[in-house]
Amino acid sequence: MIGRRFSTGCVAAALSLTTATTALADGGDIVGGIVGGIIGGAIVNGANQNRRATTTTRRVVTTSSATRAANAEVQTSLNYFGFPAGTPDGVLGRNSRNAIAQYQAYMNWPATGQLNQFERDFLVTSYQRAIAGGALTAQQIAANPQGVRGLLVTYRDQTFGAPAPLAQPQAPQTTVVVVPQQAEPQQAAPAPLAAAAPALPNFLGEAASQASLASHCNQVSLVTNSNGGYVTLASMSDPGRALNEQFCLARTYAVAAGEDLAARVPGTTPQQIAAQCQAFGPALREHVAAVSLKAPDEVLAGVGSFALSTGMAPAQLAGTATICLSSGYRTDDMEVAIGSALLLVALGEQPYAELIGHHLTQGFGTSRRADLGRAWFDIGFAALDQGAPAVFNPGQADRADLLRAALGLPGQAAITAPTVTPAASTPAAGALPSFVVTKEAPSK
Repeated sequence: MIGRRFSTGCVAAALSLTTATTALADGGDIVGGIVGGIIGGAIVNGANQNRRATTTTRRVVTTSSATRAANAEVQTSLNYFGFPAGTPDGVLGRNSRNAIAQYQAYMNWPATGQLNQFERDFLVTSYQRAIAGGALTAQQIAANPQGVRGLLVTYRDQTFGAPAPLAQPQAPQTTVVVVPQQAEPQQAAPAPLAAAAPALPNFLGEAASQASLASHCNQVSLVTNSNGGYVTLASMSDPGRALNEQFCLARTYAVAAGEDLAARVPGTTPQQIAAQCQAFGPALREHVAAVSLKAPDEVLAGVGSFALSTGMAPAQLAGTATICLSSGYRTDDMEVAIGSALLLVALGEQPYAELIGHHLTQGFGTSRRADLGRAWFDIGFAALDQGAPAVFNPGQADRADLLRAALGLPGQAAITAPTVTPAASTPAAGALPSFVVTKEAPSK
């Protein structure tokens, strides 16, 4: 256990011993690094980027402006509903075909990767309807367990009164591989979206097993407002309510911090950033899954290795993770949010470990594991005790003590006293030297 903690500490320390503090403070290096798809650069190597650029150039020559405009409209709609088609450049390449197949499979239509006229019209019209809906659309997304994708089912049922309006046969629900039945002659067959469904039975399904964190926080906000404000350390009588409030408060701060940083990235829209941030989910999926099974030091060792493998400077990767943490929470994509928070912790910003503790305690995006959750809370508490700046509601001086009390943990004095703690509950990050990557809020 000591060896693991030491190795994890070395990884995080090596990543943190850079000019990340300065870059994050002034934002110049981060903004310059993110321009041109640096968010996706955490996942895609330079060779793939060059190949994609070459392919795009060749296709532009053979695509009319009217077709490109129509294709860009399709890509924008796919991105909005959470089917990552990439930058809306009007070229329906492999990413776009895979996104189309995901959309078709989600609607229980044949996953061909090629849109027929009805499927295209329904997709684009649904996007326009969602944008025009304004606050009503936001409420529908928050109330739907499937998030923004659920709008498609809602619109379909409202329009046709029954699922599967097409007369064509439905594809088997277990098939998500792109089969280019109508592929254009000049295009190669798109790669499979993912491996086939696992052999293990799944009787609940992904959508039914997780509630929407956005909807949960809306309900928490209503309770907070109806009870005269947030629970304080002096007034706390319901630990569960206090934890809910602080989780949603931390989520709000994370969204705001990422949006402030994303606003300084020129030439991008929130939809484009969200589409690029979706790559964080698959890239960090195994580490996000490990959160529910392994101790923090083991999880952070894997995340640290991933961070080193990206080839990105720590300051750029931390800025990317901050933006994608915001995007993940805003789009209710827990895989992206948790993966981004893990990256920030591995890069030396241990106060973000509180978010992982909340997820494990509440069961959003993870299994409900209060025992593992407390170990992540301890990482955040230890960093604050050692002088790391608070990233969530820094104006509330007793916030850490409120969380400790709600969790049934001892106060600060007991935490910092020279006592021997059982190895299973001692977070590796607590033993790291004080090379915390700090980040100042952007000037308004």
